[in-house]
Amino acid sequence: MSNDPVAIIFVSNGPGELATWVKPLAQELHKQIALRPKAKASSISLNLVLVPCPNATGNENLVAKKWLQFENIIKAKNFWKLLIKPKKFGSWPSKGLVIFLGGDQFWSVLLSARLGYLNMTYAEWIARWPFWNNRIVTMSESIVEKLPRRIQNRCSVIGDLTADLTETAKIDDPLPPGKWIALMPGSKSAKLKIGIPFFLDVADKISKSMPDCKFLIPIAPTTNIDEIKYYGSKKNIITKQYKSGIKSISKAKNKEARGILITNNSTVILVQEKHPAYSDLSQCDIALTTVGANTAELGSLNIPMIVVVPTQHILVMEAWDGIVGLIARLPILKRCLGLFISFVKLRKRGFLAWPNISAKRMIVPERIGHISTTQIAEETVDWLNSPERLSGQKEDLQALRGLKGATKKFCQEIINLLKEKKLLS
Repeated sequence: MSNDPVAIIFVSNGPGELATWVKPLAQELHKQIALRPKAKASSISLNLVLVPCPNATGNENLVAKKWLQFENIIKAKNFWKLLIKPKKFGSWPSKGLVIFLGGDQFWSVLLSARLGYLNMTYAEWIARWPFWNNRIVTMSESIVEKLPRRIQNRCSVIGDLTADLTETAKIDDPLPPGKWIALMPGSKSAKLKIGIPFFLDVADKISKSMPDCKFLIPIAPTTNIDEIKYYGSKKNIITKQYKSGIKSISKAKNKEARGILITNNSTVILVQEKHPAYSDLSQCDIALTTVGANTAELGSLNIPMIVVVPTQHILVMEAWDGIVGLIARLPILKRCLGLFISFVKLRKRGFLAWPNISAKRMIVPERIGHISTTQIAEETVDWLNSPERLSGQKEDLQALRGLKGATKKFCQEIINLLKEKKLLS
Protein backbone atom coordinates (compact mmCIF):
# COMPACT_ATOMS: atom_id res chain seq x y z
CA MET A 1 0.00 0.00 0.00
CA SER A 2 1.25 3.49 -0.84
CA ASN A 3 2.63 5.47 2.08
CA ASP A 4 1.20 8.73 0.74
CA PRO A 5 -1.95 9.76 2.60
CA VAL A 6 -5.17 9.27 0.62
CA ALA A 7 -8.76 10.22 1.48
CA ILE A 8 -11.79 8.33 0.23
CA ILE A 9 -14.94 10.45 0.61
CA PHE A 10 -18.50 9.16 0.32
CA VAL A 11 -20.96 11.90 -0.66
CA SER A 12 -24.56 11.18 0.32
CA ASN A 13 -27.73 12.81 1.62
CA GLY A 14 -30.89 11.19 3.01
CA PRO A 15 -31.59 8.31 5.39
CA GLY A 16 -32.53 5.89 2.62
CA GLU A 17 -29.24 6.26 0.78
CA LEU A 18 -27.27 6.00 4.02
CA ALA A 19 -29.00 2.78 5.02
CA THR A 20 -28.97 0.99 1.67
CA TRP A 21 -25.89 2.36 -0.12
CA VAL A 22 -23.44 4.01 2.25
CA LYS A 23 -23.43 1.62 5.20
CA PRO A 24 -23.11 -1.68 3.24
CA LEU A 25 -20.42 -0.23 0.96
CA ALA A 26 -18.42 1.16 3.89
CA GLN A 27 -18.55 -2.18 5.69
CA GLU A 28 -17.43 -4.10 2.61
CA LEU A 29 -14.68 -1.61 1.74
CA HIS A 30 -13.23 -1.94 5.26
CA LYS A 31 -13.08 -5.71 4.68
CA GLN A 32 -11.18 -5.37 1.41
CA ILE A 33 -8.80 -2.49 2.26
CA ALA A 34 -7.13 -1.41 5.49
CA LEU A 35 -8.78 1.96 6.16
CA ARG A 36 -8.87 4.42 9.00
CA PRO A 37 -10.54 4.70 11.45
CA LYS A 38 -10.61 0.89 11.83
CA ALA A 39 -7.03 0.34 10.69
CA LYS A 40 -5.29 3.12 12.61
CA ALA A 41 -1.91 2.57 10.92
CA SER A 42 -3.35 2.88 7.40
CA SER A 43 -2.50 5.84 5.17
CA ILE A 44 -6.00 5.75 3.65
CA SER A 45 -9.01 7.21 5.47
CA LEU A 46 -12.72 6.73 4.80
CA ASN A 47 -14.84 9.85 5.24
CA LEU A 48 -18.47 10.89 4.79
CA VAL A 49 -19.70 14.24 3.50
CA LEU A 50 -23.45 14.88 3.77
CA VAL A 51 -25.04 17.28 1.30
CA PRO A 52 -28.23 19.37 1.44
CA CYS A 53 -31.40 17.32 0.94
CA PRO A 54 -35.11 18.27 1.36
CA ASN A 55 -35.91 14.74 2.55
CA ALA A 56 -33.17 14.56 5.18
CA THR A 57 -34.06 14.32 8.87
CA GLY A 58 -31.06 16.35 10.06
CA ASN A 59 -29.87 13.39 12.15
CA GLU A 60 -27.98 11.57 9.39
CA ASN A 61 -24.59 12.49 10.86
CA LEU A 62 -25.56 11.03 14.26
CA VAL A 63 -26.74 7.80 12.64
CA ALA A 64 -23.54 7.45 10.60
CA LYS A 65 -21.37 8.23 13.63
CA LYS A 66 -22.73 5.18 15.46
CA TRP A 67 -21.45 2.88 12.69
CA LEU A 68 -17.80 3.72 13.49
CA GLN A 69 -16.93 3.47 9.78
CA PHE A 70 -15.75 7.03 9.05
CA GLU A 71 -12.80 9.08 10.23
CA ASN A 72 -14.58 12.36 9.47
CA ILE A 73 -18.28 13.11 9.03
CA ILE A 74 -19.21 16.52 7.64
CA LYS A 75 -22.78 17.68 8.34
CA ALA A 76 -24.97 18.82 5.45
CA LYS A 77 -25.23 22.32 6.90
CA ASN A 78 -21.43 22.63 6.62
CA PHE A 79 -21.14 21.50 3.01
CA TRP A 80 -20.72 24.97 1.52
CA LYS A 81 -18.23 25.92 4.24
CA LEU A 82 -16.25 22.80 3.35
CA LEU A 83 -16.11 23.89 -0.30
CA ILE A 84 -14.99 27.41 0.62
CA LYS A 85 -12.45 26.46 3.27
CA PRO A 86 -11.68 22.71 3.42
CA LYS A 87 -8.90 23.12 6.00
CA LYS A 88 -11.47 24.30 8.51
CA PHE A 89 -12.71 20.68 8.66
CA GLY A 90 -9.39 18.91 8.90
CA SER A 91 -6.15 18.36 7.05
CA TRP A 92 -7.16 16.81 3.73
CA PRO A 93 -4.48 14.85 1.83
CA SER A 94 -3.40 16.11 -1.60
CA LYS A 95 -4.73 12.91 -3.20
CA GLY A 96 -8.10 11.25 -2.85
CA LEU A 97 -11.32 9.91 -4.34
CA VAL A 98 -14.83 11.34 -4.03
CA ILE A 99 -17.65 8.81 -4.52
CA PHE A 100 -21.25 9.89 -5.18
CA LEU A 101 -23.80 7.85 -3.19
CA GLY A 102 -26.88 10.04 -3.05
CA GLY A 103 -28.17 13.57 -3.51
CA ASP A 104 -27.42 15.77 -6.51
CA GLN A 105 -24.51 14.35 -8.52
CA PHE A 106 -23.17 17.86 -8.99
CA TRP A 107 -22.24 18.07 -5.30
CA SER A 108 -19.61 15.35 -5.70
CA VAL A 109 -18.33 17.02 -8.89
CA LEU A 110 -17.88 20.29 -6.99
CA LEU A 111 -16.18 18.64 -4.03
CA SER A 112 -13.77 16.57 -6.11
CA ALA A 113 -12.84 19.64 -8.17
CA ARG A 114 -12.31 21.73 -5.04
CA LEU A 115 -10.06 19.15 -3.38
CA GLY A 116 -8.36 18.07 -6.61
CA TYR A 117 -9.53 14.47 -6.11
CA LEU A 118 -10.72 11.76 -8.49
CA ASN A 119 -14.49 11.49 -8.89
CA MET A 120 -16.65 8.37 -9.11
CA THR A 121 -20.44 8.13 -9.40
CA TYR A 122 -22.95 5.39 -8.68
CA ALA A 123 -25.75 6.01 -11.19
CA GLU A 124 -29.04 4.39 -10.26
CA TRP A 125 -31.10 5.93 -13.09
CA ILE A 126 -28.88 8.38 -14.98
CA ALA A 127 -25.29 9.69 -14.98
CA ARG A 128 -25.64 13.46 -15.19
CA TRP A 129 -22.01 14.69 -15.33
CA PRO A 130 -20.17 11.88 -17.14
CA PHE A 131 -17.22 13.93 -18.41
CA TRP A 132 -16.40 15.04 -14.85
CA ASN A 133 -16.10 11.43 -13.68
CA ASN A 134 -13.04 9.21 -13.72
CA ARG A 135 -15.30 6.20 -13.33
CA ILE A 136 -19.05 5.59 -13.41
CA VAL A 137 -20.66 2.47 -11.97
CA THR A 138 -24.28 1.87 -12.89
CA MET A 139 -27.27 -0.15 -11.84
CA SER A 140 -28.10 -1.32 -15.38
CA GLU A 141 -26.83 -1.39 -18.95
CA SER A 142 -29.53 1.04 -20.07
CA ILE A 143 -27.79 3.86 -18.15
CA VAL A 144 -24.55 3.27 -20.03
CA GLU A 145 -26.36 3.22 -23.38
CA LYS A 146 -27.63 6.77 -22.76
CA LEU A 147 -24.08 8.14 -22.47
CA PRO A 148 -21.88 9.35 -25.36
CA ARG A 149 -19.90 6.45 -26.82
CA ARG A 150 -16.56 8.07 -26.13
CA ILE A 151 -17.35 8.05 -22.41
CA GLN A 152 -18.76 4.52 -22.13
CA ASN A 153 -15.33 2.96 -21.54
CA ARG A 154 -15.33 4.69 -18.14
CA CYS A 155 -18.48 2.82 -17.13
CA SER A 156 -19.11 -0.51 -15.44
CA VAL A 157 -22.46 -2.18 -14.74
CA ILE A 158 -22.40 -3.52 -11.19
CA GLY A 159 -26.12 -4.01 -10.49
CA ASP A 160 -28.42 -2.79 -7.74
CA LEU A 161 -26.91 -1.79 -4.40
CA THR A 162 -30.34 -2.03 -2.77
CA ALA A 163 -30.69 -5.65 -3.91
CA ASP A 164 -27.95 -6.53 -1.45
CA LEU A 165 -30.19 -5.86 1.53
CA THR A 166 -30.19 -9.17 3.36
CA GLU A 167 -33.41 -10.96 4.18
CA THR A 168 -32.46 -10.63 7.85
CA ALA A 169 -32.31 -6.85 7.55
CA LYS A 170 -35.66 -6.81 5.80
CA ILE A 171 -37.49 -8.77 8.47
CA ASP A 172 -35.57 -7.91 11.63
CA ASP A 173 -38.83 -6.72 13.22
CA PRO A 174 -41.60 -8.97 11.87
CA LEU A 175 -45.11 -7.65 11.31
CA PRO A 176 -47.99 -9.79 12.62
CA PRO A 177 -49.21 -12.44 10.13
CA GLY A 178 -51.73 -11.35 7.49
CA LYS A 179 -52.07 -9.52 4.19
CA TRP A 180 -50.35 -6.15 4.60
CA ILE A 181 -51.03 -2.96 2.64
CA ALA A 182 -48.66 0.00 2.87
CA LEU A 183 -50.32 3.42 2.58
CA MET A 184 -47.94 6.14 1.35
CA PRO A 185 -49.89 9.40 1.05
CA GLY A 186 -46.85 11.64 0.48
CA SER A 187 -44.19 13.61 2.29
CA LYS A 188 -45.29 17.22 1.80
CA SER A 189 -48.44 19.07 2.89
CA ALA A 190 -49.63 19.51 -0.72
CA LYS A 191 -49.96 15.74 -1.07
CA LEU A 192 -50.88 14.90 2.52
CA LYS A 193 -53.98 17.12 2.54
CA ILE A 194 -55.44 14.92 -0.21
CA GLY A 195 -53.63 11.64 0.43
CA ILE A 196 -54.47 11.20 4.10
CA PRO A 197 -58.29 11.45 3.86
CA PHE A 198 -58.33 9.56 0.55
CA PHE A 199 -56.18 6.64 1.72
CA LEU A 200 -57.95 6.38 5.08
CA ASP A 201 -61.25 6.04 3.25
CA VAL A 202 -59.72 3.41 0.97
CA ALA A 203 -58.48 1.49 4.02
CA ASP A 204 -61.95 1.51 5.58
CA LYS A 205 -63.50 0.16 2.38
CA ILE A 206 -60.85 -2.57 1.99
CA SER A 207 -61.22 -3.55 5.64
CA LYS A 208 -64.96 -3.92 5.20
CA SER A 209 -64.70 -6.24 2.18
CA MET A 210 -61.51 -8.02 3.26
CA PRO A 211 -61.43 -8.02 7.10
CA ASP A 212 -58.15 -9.97 7.34
CA CYS A 213 -56.19 -7.13 5.69
CA LYS A 214 -53.77 -5.11 7.79
CA PHE A 215 -52.45 -1.61 7.12
CA LEU A 216 -49.24 0.31 7.63
CA ILE A 217 -48.30 3.97 7.15
CA PRO A 218 -44.52 4.52 6.98
CA ILE A 219 -44.15 8.20 7.85
CA ALA A 220 -41.82 10.14 5.55
CA PRO A 221 -38.90 11.96 7.24
CA THR A 222 -40.30 15.36 6.22
CA THR A 223 -43.53 14.88 8.17
CA ASN A 224 -44.67 13.51 11.54
CA ILE A 225 -47.60 12.05 13.44
CA ASP A 226 -48.97 15.47 14.35
CA GLU A 227 -49.26 16.39 10.67
CA ILE A 228 -50.91 13.07 9.89
CA LYS A 229 -53.40 13.78 12.67
CA TYR A 230 -54.08 17.29 11.36
CA TYR A 231 -54.73 16.21 7.76
CA GLY A 232 -56.99 13.41 8.98
CA SER A 233 -59.10 15.81 11.05
CA LYS A 234 -61.94 18.14 10.13
CA LYS A 235 -59.46 21.02 10.02
CA ASN A 236 -58.51 19.72 6.59
CA ILE A 237 -61.30 20.77 4.19
CA ILE A 238 -60.69 17.70 2.00
CA THR A 239 -61.56 15.36 4.89
CA LYS A 240 -65.16 16.60 4.84
CA GLN A 241 -65.63 15.00 1.43
CA TYR A 242 -64.94 11.52 2.79
CA LYS A 243 -66.68 9.37 5.37
CA SER A 244 -63.43 8.34 7.05
CA GLY A 245 -61.19 10.24 9.43
CA ILE A 246 -58.96 9.69 12.45
CA LYS A 247 -60.60 8.60 15.70
CA SER A 248 -57.28 8.33 17.54
CA ILE A 249 -53.56 8.18 16.84
CA SER A 250 -50.75 7.36 19.25
CA LYS A 251 -46.99 7.36 18.96
CA ALA A 252 -44.82 4.31 19.54
CA LYS A 253 -44.15 3.63 23.22
CA ASN A 254 -40.53 2.64 22.62
CA LYS A 255 -37.95 2.97 19.85
CA GLU A 256 -38.71 -0.39 18.27
CA ALA A 257 -42.52 -0.39 18.43
CA ARG A 258 -44.97 1.20 16.01
CA GLY A 259 -47.67 3.78 16.61
CA ILE A 260 -51.36 3.03 16.12
CA LEU A 261 -53.93 4.96 14.12
CA ILE A 262 -57.62 4.07 14.40
CA THR A 263 -60.05 5.46 11.84
CA ASN A 264 -63.60 6.62 12.58
CA ASN A 265 -64.76 3.26 11.26
CA SER A 266 -62.39 1.42 13.64
CA THR A 267 -59.87 0.30 11.03
CA VAL A 268 -56.49 -0.17 12.74
CA ILE A 269 -53.42 1.16 10.92
CA LEU A 270 -49.87 0.75 12.26
CA VAL A 271 -47.66 3.82 12.00
CA GLN A 272 -43.91 3.45 11.50
CA GLU A 273 -42.00 6.59 12.46
CA LYS A 274 -38.51 5.19 11.82
CA HIS A 275 -37.01 6.00 8.43
CA PRO A 276 -36.24 4.30 6.18
CA ALA A 277 -38.96 1.75 6.95
CA TYR A 278 -37.54 -0.89 4.63
CA SER A 279 -37.98 -3.71 7.12
CA ASP A 280 -41.73 -3.03 7.38
CA LEU A 281 -42.26 -2.19 3.71
CA SER A 282 -40.52 -5.35 2.52
CA GLN A 283 -43.14 -7.40 4.39
CA CYS A 284 -46.10 -5.71 2.69
CA ASP A 285 -48.00 -7.45 -0.11
CA ILE A 286 -48.84 -4.23 -1.94
CA ALA A 287 -48.55 -0.46 -1.52
CA LEU A 288 -50.90 2.38 -2.37
CA THR A 289 -48.79 5.45 -3.05
CA THR A 290 -48.84 8.91 -4.51
CA VAL A 291 -46.27 9.96 -7.13
CA GLY A 292 -42.71 10.79 -6.13
CA ALA A 293 -39.46 9.22 -4.99
CA ASN A 294 -41.40 6.66 -2.95
CA THR A 295 -42.25 4.85 -6.20
CA ALA A 296 -38.51 4.32 -6.76
CA GLU A 297 -38.13 3.25 -3.13
CA LEU A 298 -40.89 0.66 -3.45
CA GLY A 299 -39.50 -0.50 -6.77
CA SER A 300 -36.08 -1.05 -5.20
CA LEU A 301 -37.69 -3.35 -2.62
CA ASN A 302 -39.78 -5.13 -5.29
CA ILE A 303 -43.04 -4.16 -3.59
CA PRO A 304 -46.05 -4.22 -5.96
CA MET A 305 -47.84 -0.88 -5.98
CA ILE A 306 -50.74 1.14 -7.30
CA VAL A 307 -49.94 4.81 -7.92
CA VAL A 308 -52.85 7.09 -7.06
CA VAL A 309 -53.41 10.79 -7.85
CA PRO A 310 -57.04 11.89 -7.37
CA THR A 311 -57.44 15.08 -9.41
CA GLN A 312 -61.00 15.92 -8.39
CA HIS A 313 -59.77 18.37 -5.76
CA ILE A 314 -58.79 21.90 -6.75
CA LEU A 315 -55.77 21.66 -4.46
CA VAL A 316 -54.37 18.75 -6.45
CA MET A 317 -52.42 21.26 -8.54
CA GLU A 318 -50.14 21.86 -5.54
CA ALA A 319 -48.90 18.29 -5.83
CA TRP A 320 -47.30 18.89 -9.22
CA ASP A 321 -43.52 19.23 -9.15
CA GLY A 322 -41.24 21.77 -10.81
CA ILE A 323 -41.77 25.37 -11.85
CA VAL A 324 -45.40 24.74 -12.80
CA GLY A 325 -46.17 23.63 -9.26
CA LEU A 326 -44.39 26.67 -7.81
CA ILE A 327 -46.39 29.06 -10.00
CA ALA A 328 -49.64 27.31 -9.18
CA ARG A 329 -49.04 27.69 -5.45
CA LEU A 330 -49.07 31.50 -5.67
CA PRO A 331 -52.23 32.65 -3.83
CA ILE A 332 -53.41 34.97 -6.62
CA LEU A 333 -53.12 32.27 -9.29
CA LYS A 334 -54.30 29.27 -7.29
CA ARG A 335 -57.98 29.22 -8.24
CA CYS A 336 -57.45 30.65 -11.72
CA LEU A 337 -54.83 28.17 -12.85
CA GLY A 338 -55.50 25.08 -10.73
CA LEU A 339 -57.85 23.25 -13.07
CA PHE A 340 -56.00 24.42 -16.17
CA ILE A 341 -52.63 23.18 -14.91
CA SER A 342 -54.08 19.81 -13.92
CA PHE A 343 -55.75 19.50 -17.32
CA VAL A 344 -52.54 20.28 -19.22
CA LYS A 345 -50.40 18.04 -17.02
CA LEU A 346 -52.78 15.12 -17.46
CA ARG A 347 -53.20 15.58 -21.20
CA LYS A 348 -49.45 15.71 -21.87
CA ARG A 349 -48.10 13.57 -19.07
CA GLY A 350 -45.89 10.59 -19.63
CA PHE A 351 -45.37 7.96 -16.97
CA LEU A 352 -45.28 9.27 -13.40
CA ALA A 353 -44.01 6.25 -11.44
CA TRP A 354 -40.23 5.73 -11.50
CA PRO A 355 -40.44 2.03 -12.49
CA ASN A 356 -42.60 2.97 -15.48
CA ILE A 357 -40.33 5.87 -16.43
CA SER A 358 -37.31 3.59 -16.30
CA ALA A 359 -38.95 0.75 -18.24
CA LYS A 360 -40.71 3.09 -20.71
CA ARG A 361 -43.80 0.94 -20.26
CA MET A 362 -46.56 0.39 -17.72
CA ILE A 363 -45.23 -1.96 -15.04
CA VAL A 364 -47.16 -0.55 -12.10
CA PRO A 365 -50.71 0.80 -12.53
CA GLU A 366 -51.11 4.58 -12.42
CA ARG A 367 -54.59 5.75 -11.46
CA ILE A 368 -54.67 9.45 -12.27
CA GLY A 369 -57.86 11.46 -12.63
CA HIS A 370 -61.32 11.70 -11.11
CA ILE A 371 -61.07 8.44 -9.17
CA SER A 372 -63.03 7.26 -6.16
CA THR A 373 -61.90 5.49 -3.02
CA THR A 374 -64.25 2.63 -3.94
CA GLN A 375 -62.43 2.10 -7.25
CA ILE A 376 -59.03 1.95 -5.60
CA ALA A 377 -60.27 -0.31 -2.79
CA GLU A 378 -61.78 -2.75 -5.27
CA GLU A 379 -58.66 -2.79 -7.44
CA THR A 380 -56.44 -3.38 -4.41
CA VAL A 381 -58.58 -6.33 -3.32
CA ASP A 382 -58.42 -7.72 -6.87
CA TRP A 383 -54.62 -7.59 -6.77
CA LEU A 384 -54.47 -9.24 -3.36
CA ASN A 385 -56.74 -12.01 -4.62
CA SER A 386 -54.47 -12.55 -7.64
CA PRO A 387 -51.09 -13.78 -6.34
CA GLU A 388 -49.94 -14.47 -9.91
CA ARG A 389 -50.38 -10.79 -10.83
CA LEU A 390 -48.53 -9.66 -7.70
CA SER A 391 -45.72 -12.10 -8.47
CA GLY A 392 -45.56 -10.85 -12.07
CA GLN A 393 -45.19 -7.23 -10.99
CA LYS A 394 -42.49 -8.19 -8.48
CA GLU A 395 -40.56 -9.96 -11.24
CA ASP A 396 -40.84 -6.94 -13.52
CA LEU A 397 -39.56 -4.67 -10.74
CA GLN A 398 -36.69 -7.04 -10.00
CA ALA A 399 -35.70 -7.11 -13.68
CA LEU A 400 -35.39 -3.32 -13.65
CA ARG A 401 -33.12 -3.23 -10.63
CA GLY A 402 -30.42 -5.67 -11.61
CA LEU A 403 -28.68 -8.58 -9.90
CA LYS A 404 -27.33 -8.90 -6.38
CA GLY A 405 -23.65 -8.68 -5.54
CA ALA A 406 -23.30 -5.00 -6.48
CA THR A 407 -21.60 -4.00 -3.22
CA LYS A 408 -18.59 -6.30 -3.74
CA LYS A 409 -18.35 -5.30 -7.40
CA PHE A 410 -18.43 -1.63 -6.40
CA CYS A 411 -15.57 -2.16 -3.95
CA GLN A 412 -13.54 -3.84 -6.66
CA GLU A 413 -14.12 -0.89 -9.00
CA ILE A 414 -12.90 1.48 -6.27
CA ILE A 415 -9.78 -0.62 -5.73
CA ASN A 416 -9.13 -0.85 -9.47
CA LEU A 417 -9.35 2.94 -9.88
CA LEU A 418 -7.06 3.58 -6.91
CA LYS A 419 -4.49 1.14 -8.30
CA GLU A 420 -4.79 2.56 -11.82
CA LYS A 421 -4.04 6.06 -10.48
CA LYS A 422 -1.26 4.66 -8.26
CA LEU A 423 -3.03 5.64 -5.04
CA LEU A 424 -3.05 2.02 -3.91
CA SER A 425 -0.37 -0.57 -4.45
